[in-house]
Amino acid sequence: MFPRLVAPPPAPPTPRRTESHRDPHTRPIDPRHPRDQPQGPPRRPHLPIYNTTTFAFEDTAALLDVVEGRKAGSLYTRYGLNPTTFALEETMAAVEGAEAALAFCSGMAAEAALFAQYGREGIVCLGDAYGGTLELLADQLPHLGINTTFLLGSELDQLEGALQAGARLIFLETPTNPALEIFDVAAISALAHQHGALVAVDNTFASPVNQRPLKLGADFVVYSATKYLGGHSDVTAGFLLGSAELVTPVWGWRKNLGTTIGPEPASLLARSLRTLTIRVQAQNASAQAIADALEADPRVARVLYPGLPSFPGHALAAKQMSGFGGILTIEVNADGATTSRVADRLALFSLAPSLGGAESLATQPVTTTHHGLSEPERERRGITDSMVRLSVGLEDTADLIADLTEALNEVTR
Repeated sequence: MFPRLVAPPPAPPTPRRTESHRDPHTRPIDPRHPRDQPQGPPRRPHLPIYNTTTFAFEDTAALLDVVEGRKAGSLYTRYGLNPTTFALEETMAAVEGAEAALAFCSGMAAEAALFAQYGREGIVCLGDAYGGTLELLADQLPHLGINTTFLLGSELDQLEGALQAGARLIFLETPTNPALEIFDVAAISALAHQHGALVAVDNTFASPVNQRPLKLGADFVVYSATKYLGGHSDVTAGFLLGSAELVTPVWGWRKNLGTTIGPEPASLLARSLRTLTIRVQAQNASAQAIADALEADPRVARVLYPGLPSFPGHALAAKQMSGFGGILTIEVNADGATTSRVADRLALFSLAPSLGGAESLATQPVTTTHHGLSEPERERRGITDSMVRLSVGLEDTADLIADLTEALNEVTR
């Protein structure tokens, strides 16, 4: 019932490179959006907003062709059958190299739908994750009979046992939040598939510019599109991507839970995808320079950044990533109270949760993303009071380094 998620574009009127031969980072800028206007609009540089809840048909036969999945078409916006949504999902699928994409109203909505469809036989959550994800898995889904085994990176030797016990979905972030731990997606996917299990990778920190989990063997990619994909801190959204066979069953969860993205945020997100590559590449370069500078500062006990040769996962990151990202986490050489004063003194880095925007942000995980975890659980996961996670924006790199250096003067007071 209802059309496939990603329909092939119509044949172009004049010879040109096909979708399969075009770099995926070019696709968001291409003014052709074949499904945003079924009547065949003129080419234009920006995706229009179809801010309408329902779509009319010439006759019952045409309506049933869409309802029963014989033809692709717009029907009802909550279902995701809206031209703006179609075009966004096609674009994101091309960027990720996926057969199918579902756009959600948030990253958590995408995860919840994924877990509802594929987590009923048991989930394994590897490593650290966003605090909201951990709360959903540990506290809420068990009420629905969906149980999760939590394994740290140091406990990977227990993964096969969890799969043998019946778990059929592995969920992981790489890099993780907030310690940026790197997991071998190819090796984990190979092991999972041997046991008939699926692998979902939250690729929010890396973005498709820096990492392509589907090419490494994962079955799903999940995004909080609020972060790098949106890039301007003005849209809340999420994505689930993978093969059409696996993604299509999740569509019903999105429809009936009412978590479809709206036309306005879909249009904003399409705008942001046009600049994704250049933004992320600039943030990569700036984060690397900041990590290098802070690693040499004695007031910083530790810098966690995959681009540093001293980082434990550096070799693996270099193997499976094409860039190291715009996030780094530092441990200030001080207690939690002093670390809070360092964060409070920052001027260019705004004190706020979230990440991936054009502006630089700083947050202590113990006060925001992982505040809901108990102290023993934070200790088990290595999340300390002196950690500060930095999301590097697009400001001048030297200015950002100066801002951090001045704020660290609090350590010596």
